Amino acid sequence: LTNGESEIMMALNSGKAVRFNEKTVRPMGRNASGVKGITLANKTDIVVGMICVDSPEYDILVVSENGYGKRSSLDDYRTTNRGGKGVKTINITEKTGELIAIKNVTDMDDLMIINRSGIAIRLHVNQLRVMGRATQGVRLINLKEEDIIAAVTQVPRDEEEEEIDATEINDTIDTEDQES
Repeated sequence: LTNGESEIMMALNSGKAVRFNEKTVRPMGRNASGVKGITLANKTDIVVGMICVDSPEYDILVVSENGYGKRSSLDDYRTTNRGGKGVKTINITEKTGELIAIKNVTDMDDLMIINRSGIAIRLHVNQLRVMGRATQGVRLINLKEEDIIAAVTQVPRDEEEEEIDATEINDTIDTEDQES
């Protein structure tokens, strides 16, 4: 959803992203074909995601299929015209694999990553440092040989859950101390 003043970002699996103001997209009916958001680099290129950024406090998080990801500042992406080729958002290599997700996140979010073999992990976004736009990122999840990331989503941090986890850990430590 947008508010009429949002910045739109679209990303390709080849590691490119474009940023433009939503005002450059005119309102049209549901039967209209729309306008071009980003130019594909080749026939195998696909759009992997689009985000609406309403505030400069958001960072841009990108994740590649082999478990690498990074946070970049929104300011690292210049505003361009829609339909452009975009700028490099992650360095795509054989090690990182293709880009599969783009998300707008803050320090108060968590990240849920699920791989094709069904393993899911949850990590705090504030554990990821903000990096330059054209770097390859850091390993977010260890994957087995032929496994790749299936889905990535940001979820709000559950403060209650963290308190419960801390209580369970403390109870376990107290029980172990009493047994010794």
